[in-house]
Amino acid sequence: MSWIKGKQGYRLEYSSKELNKVLKELKGSIKEEEAKYLLYKFLRNNIAFTSELFLGVKLFPFQAMAIKGMMVSDYSMFVFSRGMSKTFSTAIYVLLECLLNPSSNIGVIAGTFRQSKQIFQKMEDIISKPEASLIRECGFKIQKGTDQWTMTLGKAKAIALPLANGDRLRGFRFNRIVLDEFLTIPEKIFNEVIIPFLSVAENPIEREELHNLESKLIDKGEMTEKERYIWPNNKLIILSSPSFKFEYMYKLYKKYVDLISGLAVKEGEGEEEDDFKDEAYRLVMQLSYDCAPQRLYDQNLLKQAKATMSEMQFKREFGAQFIDENDGYFRLSKMAACTIPDGEFPAVEVVGNPSEEYLLAFDPNWAGNTNADHFAMHVFKIDKDAQKICLVHSYAIAGVSLRQHMEYFLYLIQHFNIVGICGDYNGGVQFINSCNESALFQAQNIKIGVIDTDLEKPENWNSDIMFFKNRYNVKERNYCILRKPTSNWIRNANEMLQAAIDHKRILFASRAVDSHFDEQRKKNIPIDKLKWDIQAPKASKGAMMIDLIDHQKSIVELTKAECANIEVIANPQGSQSFNLPQNLRRQKGTHRARKDSYSALVLGNWFAKVYFDSENASTEKIVESTFIPFAI
Repeated sequence: MSWIKGKQGYRLEYSSKELNKVLKELKGSIKEEEAKYLLYKFLRNNIAFTSELFLGVKLFPFQAMAIKGMMVSDYSMFVFSRGMSKTFSTAIYVLLECLLNPSSNIGVIAGTFRQSKQIFQKMEDIISKPEASLIRECGFKIQKGTDQWTMTLGKAKAIALPLANGDRLRGFRFNRIVLDEFLTIPEKIFNEVIIPFLSVAENPIEREELHNLESKLIDKGEMTEKERYIWPNNKLIILSSPSFKFEYMYKLYKKYVDLISGLAVKEGEGEEEDDFKDEAYRLVMQLSYDCAPQRLYDQNLLKQAKATMSEMQFKREFGAQFIDENDGYFRLSKMAACTIPDGEFPAVEVVGNPSEEYLLAFDPNWAGNTNADHFAMHVFKIDKDAQKICLVHSYAIAGVSLRQHMEYFLYLIQHFNIVGICGDYNGGVQFINSCNESALFQAQNIKIGVIDTDLEKPENWNSDIMFFKNRYNVKERNYCILRKPTSNWIRNANEMLQAAIDHKRILFASRAVDSHFDEQRKKNIPIDKLKWDIQAPKASKGAMMIDLIDHQKSIVELTKAECANIEVIANPQGSQSFNLPQNLRRQKGTHRARKDSYSALVLGNWFAKVYFDSENASTEKIVESTFIPFAI
């Protein structure tokens, strides 16, 4: 960890040295108001003491330093290693800020509503302990609504909101904003929704009245300009793990560092103007795993991570370092270029548009173990005019029953206008048969027909396509191909996906925001029967819909991350394998690296070519001969 003082000056009101000097010089009795003010300053300057006194929580030095940084700075960015208790430290900050500043109105926002709520759940955990009795007397309370959680502490409050509901967000005016998992927050929403929050000053009437009073005193010679009261600015607190250098977060991080060090151009100079006022006080804190006490980390976990992660991945996950572009077969920067910006369409969907057509691809696995491979499914929206597809809905889960996979499969078939299905032959045959034979599908009179066609040899491609076209029937749901993953097909299908990404023939949907978000959350689906996240807590149907919509963007990003991990290995026989690196394959546990969503993406992209070629093929049917030759 390095320390750059920068050229921002130092705020004396937060100087423990200055405060201690004042306290040492105190003699005799002091007025009650002065005593209260000094106590307030003492508590605010000694965060570790305050935390233990009111919350019963002993902080590590780096935690106390981070929380004080949140309180001191106007704009702060915290880049934390995995396992650095980011959520816990943020919860402590929110509680202490509300305790010490009764005018606090804090907005807690993350990429998903569940992430925002986790900070509130952590606050509940802290408050529920006997050691926190002192702060409970201050009137701590949490109200949990479907799309809003509110914590009140005296007159202060903190509110957690879904990010996607931008229109509703715009209706709030916070004087402190906490952005958790900043990597998942779109640049557009950050600039157009979040930043405007900070433009409205806290207590504007009081500020104006005090300014006028001070001006009169200055005119009378009873006060100087330097003695004017310095009102606190609104605060923006950004928390995240590090990103790649081509992503927006790194651009903002670099800007903060340059402004602190004095390297940034001044307002009006250069091509870009500063987004914030020059007098703003900024802080960047970048904490790797070795900045924390050893007892904070499971040392065996660290050893495993070092042994199984790539050097680049370990630097990002545990070293808290921004890293360059991946050098894998599928490049993240190119996939980012294929991703629809948030606020534009197509966006993720939980119910499809009846006038649109969709393809469904799946890579099955129903092992009842959370450590197993995922059962992965993707739904793609078809753009016939542009001959493109866009990933708009995804499913990836392990450790649930076969019936739960079938229920989700049925939900997709019934709520999207599916015109074709493609699955991995290994496991796909059993899954489709299980679905067709189940009471679940029979009750809905749904039977999936499988078309047995090769589509392997390039020289037979046109005839195989016609074979598929002649048997394809959407009305009867005779539209499924179960693809055998031969070495030749694997190579060709991966090359097709790489080319589709290069030429933007496959797109990744944007987040559901604003009116589209509201429209999707009002859709009627069997939400109580669906399982999409093994760790999802029980909630109301309304809250589950928000989680499902948020989850879609998370799985889209997971899919891209899995693609980025894929490496190509050529064997002596000349064939190629596309797999996770050896070190990632050695990972164990629920959160290990997987490639099932990537596999489903490969299948879906390949099947899109089959579908488009079939649509574009001649309408002439192949006449199947029934003549049996015989000798005379």
